[in-house]
Amino acid sequence: MKYGAVALTGAAALLWGAAAQATPGDNEPTAPFQIADGLYYVGASDIASYLINTRDGLILIDGGYATTAPQILANLKTLGFAPNQVKILLSTHAHLDHAGGLNQLKRETGALLYASAEDGALMARGGKGDFFLKDMAAYPPVTPDRVVIDGQTISLGEMKLTAHLTPGHTKGCTTWTFPVKADGRLRQALVLCSNTVLPGYRLVNNPEYPSIATDYAKSYATWKALPCDIFLASHGIFFGMQAKRAAVAPSKPNPFVDPDGCKAFFVRGEASFQAELARQTAAAK
Repeated sequence: MKYGAVALTGAAALLWGAAAQATPGDNEPTAPFQIADGLYYVGASDIASYLINTRDGLILIDGGYATTAPQILANLKTLGFAPNQVKILLSTHAHLDHAGGLNQLKRETGALLYASAEDGALMARGGKGDFFLKDMAAYPPVTPDRVVIDGQTISLGEMKLTAHLTPGHTKGCTTWTFPVKADGRLRQALVLCSNTVLPGYRLVNNPEYPSIATDYAKSYATWKALPCDIFLASHGIFFGMQAKRAAVAPSKPNPFVDPDGCKAFFVRGEASFQAELARQTAAAK
């Protein structure tokens, strides 16, 4: 879900009534494209999904809305891959705009689904019982096959991805890092789950999530410390996907290699979080 200085539209729709539907403009069909060697974007216009090609099969990160799943499958086929080549499904977080399509993707690929304990439990409930959204953002339930813990590596073929539990946006929000080659050099890619504080999130005295502010603070410390040459995220708007895609040209450096943009994003986000925490703390007094 999007929010704040980045965008308010997605969160508003989810919070106040249109929870079961995509926000206009974020789920439009989009042709797949290559980000780096063996790394492809296969999501919608803003709702992201990533495909990693290894010698032993495919890894797919995130499933979008339930209505995004058919787009993702079609994008795989456009790239010349079959659904049954997907061996591993990974999740960034369990909100309906990223986990809603995992049920169909798991059924049609036969892949193993990995998720954190907290978000995996939320997926198994189909998004119901969220600490903030309650039952407003339900989706087809899906039960993960494997529980991911902080620092765990997931391997397939030559590829090894590392899970970083970065809770706050959800209790089990998971950021993924992995090496990938771009412009002939090995880079570190980072797929952010989400750092956003949705409108209405209680950062102070929250009985549904008492550690939310502490979790956000720890997550920012993690994000700022992680290597991030290629900045990706659960929403394309977070990392300027459309502009970077438009800038791709054979004679130019890969625009997705953007360590400065990654660093600046987290600096801005942490400042916004701290300001909101200060506001809520003062209001609570």
